[in-house]
Amino acid sequence: MKILVAVKRVVDYNVKVRVKADQSGVDLANVKMALNPFCEIAVEEAVRLKEKGFVGEIVVVSVGPNAAQEQLRTTLALGADRAILVETDEELGSLAVAKLLKAVVDKEQPQLVILGKQAIDSDNNQTGQMLGALTGYAQGTFASKVEIAGDQINVTREIDGGLQTVALKLPAIVTTDLRLNEPRYASLPNIMKAKKKPLETLTPDALGVSTASTVKTLKVEAPATRSAGIIVKSVAELVEKLKNEAKVI
Repeated sequence: MKILVAVKRVVDYNVKVRVKADQSGVDLANVKMALNPFCEIAVEEAVRLKEKGFVGEIVVVSVGPNAAQEQLRTTLALGADRAILVETDEELGSLAVAKLLKAVVDKEQPQLVILGKQAIDSDNNQTGQMLGALTGYAQGTFASKVEIAGDQINVTREIDGGLQTVALKLPAIVTTDLRLNEPRYASLPNIMKAKKKPLETLTPDALGVSTASTVKTLKVEAPATRSAGIIVKSVAELVEKLKNEAKVI
């Protein structure tokens, strides 16, 4: 079985995000970038399936600038066999990314596609579902457990009411939730080996995909600063302030 894992380069979750002075977007100058945490979980699950003997090859793909090669090399150090970068400097929406991934799926013909359920920068939670619609593959989203059984995959999903298990015929698409696994750290020998693993670079034009978007970002603003709270001495004082100052009662 071949697994295709889609990953994204995002601002490291430890970094405090700043908005550009002209409010055109997020300031990425001299900001530490990293592999999206949900994507790390997707890579880890693919590696675990390979270690169990279900998978012969793990291919990792990312859509983004040339600098995303750094994150792809990280996935190779974690256990992926080869990587593909669809290089573009455009800021793409979920649908454009899904169309590019669909082109890569058509090219690679994987039996299983694994994605993080969302990226921590846009938080859209759309790409996996859109890719499922474009490919016509069965999909299991928000996976907290994945088991391969013959020509199907059983996915335990986290839903509002608890857990739901769905049986999907391969080929299929799975999006990963936080509780699926705990990603490993790349060892130094594997980091060195990753430098020699193949990394192919493609372009949207080479894949025959138009990335033109109908959505335009007008303005990006930081959250409003919250004023400090106060401590009241009694319930009566609390009621008085809620009524006369906050005017909520």
